[in-house]
Amino acid sequence: MVEFEPACKEVATGTVQSAIEFENGPKLDPIQIVATYDADQWEEFTHEWVHSLKDDYIDVERATGAGDKGIDVAGFCDNDRLAGKWDNYQCKCYQRKPLSFGDVSPEIGKILWYSFSGVYTAPRFCYYISPKGASTTLSLLVNHAPNLKAKVLEEWDKMISGKITDTQRVVLSGDFLRYVEGFDFRIFRVPSTRWTLDQYRTKTLFFNARFGGGLPPRPKPENPPEEVTEDEKTYVDCLLEAYAEHKGVEAVCVSDLPKWRPLNDHLRRSREAFFDAEGLRVFVRDKTEPGTFESLQDEIHGGVVDTSDRPHKDGFERVLAVTDKAQSLALNAHPLNKVALPTARRGVCHQLANDGKLVWKQ
Repeated sequence: MVEFEPACKEVATGTVQSAIEFENGPKLDPIQIVATYDADQWEEFTHEWVHSLKDDYIDVERATGAGDKGIDVAGFCDNDRLAGKWDNYQCKCYQRKPLSFGDVSPEIGKILWYSFSGVYTAPRFCYYISPKGASTTLSLLVNHAPNLKAKVLEEWDKMISGKITDTQRVVLSGDFLRYVEGFDFRIFRVPSTRWTLDQYRTKTLFFNARFGGGLPPRPKPENPPEEVTEDEKTYVDCLLEAYAEHKGVEAVCVSDLPKWRPLNDHLRRSREAFFDAEGLRVFVRDKTEPGTFESLQDEIHGGVVDTSDRPHKDGFERVLAVTDKAQSLALNAHPLNKVALPTARRGVCHQLANDGKLVWKQ
């Protein structure tokens, strides 16, 4: 006897979705994202990563156009460039499958032929970088240089000879054969995709822009020193002018402020906010794309400039109105929204005054 049960059941889940996941769906693993890249996107991704290695190289350049002679991205170790020590990064984009020997063998042939011909010296390392890494067969070959050499020699006529140049088949004989037999095949590498992504995550400014994930926790900002520093002097002088206008006196010095406790406390809080914003600027400098913090300054400036330009009783009242406005701005679309807390936003206003973009006095 056939028995039936309800086809639709409640589906239990062990997780609770965040608001962002509820709206946009679960976050994809970066490996899944790069697997969708076309050749141009993958090459640009690789160039961003190699450019981040500029501390290891004196220069990094990307080959463009036809006739690249087996070079996509070159990292130069010295001023001799292609005649000296350099590393080659060849970008291979095959979305459906890992790299095979057939995919890289013509590129290996180009390195052998053009280094033999004197177009460049053999690179120190030659990396073949793919969204899906190497096939098992290719991985075994590149991790055992004698076997890779034997495979290249065995398959030269069939898989390599006619794919090096458009004008001739490159015959493996004579001096060239002896050159290949003596070549160090340990230079050829096929890094795993996870290793490439880890390098990209730790060494570039672009990881969050490509894959999300946000910024790490921000360190507590430093307290301002006792004495006003040169970096903050311009905006502190602007505040002192605003205080003088507020008190109806010709000038106010920092040493005068203890007799006006509210103003003294305001300067202390303002300096703390300034250093908070400076700490934020330094914090994001090495973690985000260039211009990210400056775009925050521009967004805050756009949000407070109308308040700044309105008539106010005096300069100090203008300061209070502008900084209140800055602290209440909705910056939900800005990537620094979660780390640019109200105190830092207030400090950005003081940075803008320090740069002459906001003026406190009437």
